[in-house]
Order: sequence, then C-alpha cells, then structure tokens
Amino acid sequence: MTTIGFIYPDHAAEDDYPLAEHLLGPEFRLPVEHIYGTDLHAVPELLDLGSPERLKEGAGLLAKHEPDAVIWACTSGSFVYGWEGARKQADQLAEAAGVPSTSTSFAFVEAAKALGVRKVAVAASYPDDVARLFVEFLAAGGVEVLTMSSADIDTAAEVGELSPEAVIELAVSHDHPEADAVLVPDTAMRTLGVLGAIENRLGKPVLTANQVTIWEGLRQAGVSVTSGELGALFTRTVREKGN
Repeated sequence: MTTIGFIYPDHAAEDDYPLAEHLLGPEFRLPVEHIYGTDLHAVPELLDLGSPERLKEGAGLLAKHEPDAVIWACTSGSFVYGWEGARKQADQLAEAAGVPSTSTSFAFVEAAKALGVRKVAVAASYPDDVARLFVEFLAAGGVEVLTMSSADIDTAAEVGELSPEAVIELAVSHDHPEADAVLVPDTAMRTLGVLGAIENRLGKPVLTANQVTIWEGLRQAGVSVTSGELGALFTRTVREKGN
C-alpha cells in the first residue's frame, strides 16, 4: 500500500483526490487534510496560506495516515513565494512531515520535464497579477509560456463551482498552436473527470493542478504507475525521484 498525503487549502475540488484513488486502484491511498486561510487569490493572502505554520499544521493532520510522501496541494500558495522561496517552503514541509515533500508548483515543472514539454499555454483562473507569477515560476523551471490567459476569478470557492463544460472551454479556448501542452494551474478546479475530453479536443497533453499534484506525490514516493484515465501524463511510467 502506497499512501500519499495532500494538504489542501479550504474546500473546492478536493473530490478529485478520491476520484484518482478509485482510478489508481486499491494499492493506493490519497488522504486529504485541510488547512484554512482567507479564500482570496491575492498575494498577501496566498503568502499567509502557504506559511510554515499552516503547512506544519497540515503535516500534523496527515501524520495519522503515515504517508510515504506529502504534497502541498496549492499552486498559487507556492509559486507566490518565487522559485527559491517555494523550494524553502517544500524543504520546511519535508522537515515537518518527516517524508519527501513538495508542492503543486514544482509538480508542474517536473511533469513538463517528464513529457519533454518546453513551450506551453497557460489557462489560469486567477487574476492577472497572480497568474503572471506562475508564468515567472515556470520560466525559472525552464518552461516557456507562449500565451497566458487569466479568468480573473477571485476565490477558490468560485473556481470550484465551474461546470465541467466551463472547465473544458477554459482549457480548449486558450491553447496556442505552437504549445507542446496546455497547463491549467488551479487545484480548486475539478479537472480529472474532463482530462480525456480536453486532450481529445486539443490533440496534445494537458497538465492540470490536481493531476500533476497526484503524479508528483507518487514520484516523490518512488512509485511507478500508469493510468489511461488520468491524461497523457499518466500513460507514461512515473519516474523515480531524482531521475
């Protein structure tokens, strides 16, 4: 049994995780524990949400599950710290959890590397100023953003209310013809159930926040797994950490 623990902010699309657990099968457990801050896609609030104190609290809540790895399942609450700040955040989380740990922001970079993705389009739900920080983070990780859209949605709760059709349209309508993949960065958005539909429409890989978060958790635990129902990323064997 492999157990990957996820620290998830507030409530929005956390039901993507039991869905993934079902799709991956009985050998995997994906427990989610929640921490709470101000639900607002704004830099000060996001910095507070990803603070060491809050993540230490999340690691403590996950301890009862005895996870093999712990992931901070929040993109904006990690990339707002910048590359070095997010690395320090992940290191502090690993110290608190006592197991390999990282965040969704780094998961996007690692997933892009695994698929050989160099140029991307970003379909973001955030306000523009926050979305641009994600673009800067990707650039620091060697991923070039050809085009970036921002839907200017202020809260995770609002993002979580988007219909499957709206999520598909957000991703499909913000592609770029030269992009190797489309990235959808908000863990508050339910995407696992529509990944296949989006990739079929676009004819290219789609990387979404909850998808890459789960994938990276498995990679951090050194586990290899494939799934035809979790997008192109999961049709390849998960690389062992460090490879």
